[in-house]
Formats: sequence, C-alpha cells, structure tokens
Amino acid sequence: MQDTIRRILTARVYDVAEETPLDPLRRLSARLARPVLLKREDLQPVFSFKIRGAYNKIAALSEDELSKGVICASAGNHAQGVALAAARRNTPATIVMPTTTPGIKVAAVRALGGEVVLHGESFDEAYAHARYLESQTGAAFIHPFDDPDVIAGQGTVGLEIARQHADPIEAIFVPIGGGGLAAGVAAIVKFLRPDTRVIGVEPIDAPTMKASIDAGEVVTLNEVGLFADGVAVRRAGDHTFRLCKDLLDEIVLVDTDAICAAIKDIFDDSRAIAEPSGAVALAGLKAWAAAHPGAGTLIAINSGANLNFDRLRHVAERAEIGEGAEALLAVAMKDDRDDYRRFLDSLDGRSVTEFNYRWSGDGDAQIFVGVALRNGPHERDDLIATLRAGGYAVEDMSDNETAKLHVRYMVGGRTVGLPHERILRFQFPERPGAFLRFLNSLQPAWALTLFHYRNHGDDVGRVLAGISVPPQEQAQLTAALADLGYPYVDETANPACRLFLDGA
Repeated sequence: MQDTIRRILTARVYDVAEETPLDPLRRLSARLARPVLLKREDLQPVFSFKIRGAYNKIAALSEDELSKGVICASAGNHAQGVALAAARRNTPATIVMPTTTPGIKVAAVRALGGEVVLHGESFDEAYAHARYLESQTGAAFIHPFDDPDVIAGQGTVGLEIARQHADPIEAIFVPIGGGGLAAGVAAIVKFLRPDTRVIGVEPIDAPTMKASIDAGEVVTLNEVGLFADGVAVRRAGDHTFRLCKDLLDEIVLVDTDAICAAIKDIFDDSRAIAEPSGAVALAGLKAWAAAHPGAGTLIAINSGANLNFDRLRHVAERAEIGEGAEALLAVAMKDDRDDYRRFLDSLDGRSVTEFNYRWSGDGDAQIFVGVALRNGPHERDDLIATLRAGGYAVEDMSDNETAKLHVRYMVGGRTVGLPHERILRFQFPERPGAFLRFLNSLQPAWALTLFHYRNHGDDVGRVLAGISVPPQEQAQLTAALADLGYPYVDETANPACRLFLDGA
C-alpha cells in the first residue's frame, strides 16, 4: 500500500487529465435527506477517468520503450485513453478491438491518432492478439487496470475528492470492473481519511471483485452481463484484488433497473448523460443509503459518459421501474366491456403508461399493463392486492427480466376468426383524459380486438388498435372517428400488420 500511495502522490496525469468538479446533486440530496455529491469524471477529454491511468503509465516509460510504441486491447474507454495519452507522448499506439466494436468507438480511437486492429469477436480474443503483437513488436502493453502505474493514475480521483471536500465524508462509492479505480481510490482515501468508508459497486450480473473476495482468491466468472459494458470484466486483476480485499469496506450489487434510474438521477440534477458503468456507483449509493439512514455526506464517482445514443430508449424504459415509479402487471379478465371499465376504475386515477392486449376468442383476455406509481415501490403491492380483491388474476412483471426485455413488445400475435378486423394507428394529445376519451368513443357493439399504447413522455400519445366492425357499419365507424378528431391511419394492409397481427 505504501508503494501505491507514493505512486499516487507523484502521478503524472495533469498533462492531459482535468481536475474534475465535485458537484452536488440537489434533487437527489433532498430525496435522501442527506448531502449527495457526484465526482464528474465524465468531463475528462475522453469522457472517462481512464485517461488518468493510461497517461500515468505511458509517462513512466523510458525513451527507448516509447520508441517502440504502445499497445492495448479495449473496446471502450481505455482505448481512447491510451490513444490520447500516446499522442501526447509522441509514441505510436496500436489498439486491438473486437470486430463487434461499434463503429462510433472505432472512429473515436482513430480520431485520437490510434491505429486500430480489429480482431476476434470478444475482448478475450482481442486481448490475446494484442499480447501476440506485443511479443512480435516489442511495444509496451498498457493494461486497463492491473498495473501499479495505472492504479496510481486512477487513484488521483480519490486524492482530488479528499482535497475538494474538506468536511467529513461518510462514504465514497466507486464502480468496479477490473478494480483499478477502486484500488487506487481506496488506497489514497484510507491513507488520508481512514474514517471514510470506501464502497465498491458492481452490477449484479458481473460481480467479479465480490466473487473473488468471497472466495479469498481471484476467480474468473463464466460470463458477465453486458449492459454496463465498462465494468463487464470476467476476471479482476491480481494487484487490484489485493488492494480491494484489504481496503474496501464492502461491495454493493445493483441491477439494470437501478443503474437506469441512476442515469436518470444524474440527468435530472446535472443534465449530463452518464453511460451505464458511469452511473453504477450512484446506483450503489442509493441502495446503501436506503439500508443505512443517516445525515452523512455520500459521494459517487461518475466514471464516464461514452454512451451510444440509441441506448437511451432502453434506459428510459427501465429507469421508471428502477425508481419504483412504474408497475408492470399481467392481468387476466373476462373479455367484457363492463369488466374492462371496472378494471380501469380500480386503478384509482393512476396514469396508464402502457396497455397491451389481444382478444383470445374464448371469452377471456390477458392484459399487459404499465401503471404509474405515486409513492414508490410499496404502492405496487397495494395496487396488486386491490386488483386481486376485485377478482382479477394478477401477475407482477415488474421484476421479470424477460417480460421487460421481450414480452412487453410481443403481446398480441395472430388470432383466427376476425374477418372484419381493421387495424388503425392513432395519435392523440398526451393530456389527462385523452386516453379514456379515446376508449369511450368506441361503440359497445364494436369489439376492440387489439390495442397497444405506450407513453414515452412525448406531447403526443400513439396507439395501434384493432376494431372488429361489420362491413355495413364501416361508415358509422368512419363518422365516429371523424367526431373524435384524433388523426389516424388505416394500417390494415400494412405488411407488418398483415403478417403478424391479421385476425382473418
């Protein structure tokens, strides 16, 4: 540990790295009734703390070593850190990336001056190839976490926190992948502030360091979840394991929903968008605070912001569940208009965020419904109890990973025996009462055979509906829709509907 402290105190990171701010999260602090601060490593030049360790390692190389270049294997933040650090030290950098790496990350590394070599379909294959190229070229291998100089560079994050916040700190929460950041931060914080707890945070489906500490030795996980890809590491480092085992006070595990909710918390307070691994520490902070009430200051490290834009859809979907603000329920009921209306009344004015069902043809209906909650997760249990007391069969899908990832988008399917079904796509203003006004506009004689609605927070609500209307009543339906005044498109002949939803 003393060697690690010396390396941290003499680390050369500020030729390229910034001293990032320690920002208060005021809204979250009010919710938790205690000060919560966020260390903004997402504001580094490569949007991640990884530049610190990469540069500190490369800065320690001799001129002879620099002349042969550097090499690493990475599909993410470490790759960009090495590329930028090498450019500042005027040494060539070879970055081996899996062939499955998104083009935006490959382009980012090349823009920083790195030579990209695409090899293999996994990190392990890219890593093995990088080690082979190292043996052939003599280039210095820059490990993403298991190197004393890399650990020291990352440890400067903890040094800054101790300097920036002179008042007592109850706990600092650090994300763990291979453990470089956690090892460095724990070493310097325990040296300077021995009373401050340092708590590691890992995804529940990638508990690499916790599994190793529990086993008393470094273990290799068979597989890890990839949602928080920046901390999806199957094996912790030897150096990092020794430091984390001795210095971390505990490790908290968090799931995907909690990570998404933390991304939303960061955005709500700072308008910054964290990558999933960047929000892992805050998710752990929230979980720990719920189990340890108090008034002490808590600090989480936002480790990065390299997020593919198209992932925001998934994050937004899961954040509400992670915050306990939405319940997903499967409800069985009679396919009866009065029973259906009674079900809506049972929601007691709560907003419907999603509504899916498909007529079964046997007199029963299975509904997949999302309901906005007003008072947190405990309200979900009360709602389920109320619905069951009303005679409805209810299954809670809020924690069912398969339901959240797949089934919610697949409710429906083909049904035979609906020769007069029309499938219509509607838009209506997203304001109180608009959803129920739409439902109540349909005549009882017209069977609602398919329905999909999802509230995405837009100004406009979007619905896909199937309506069974005899040919002689088509004109009446057209008139009713005109009176309703919501724009719609007849999608009955749309190939997607014809192939997968056609009830004829």
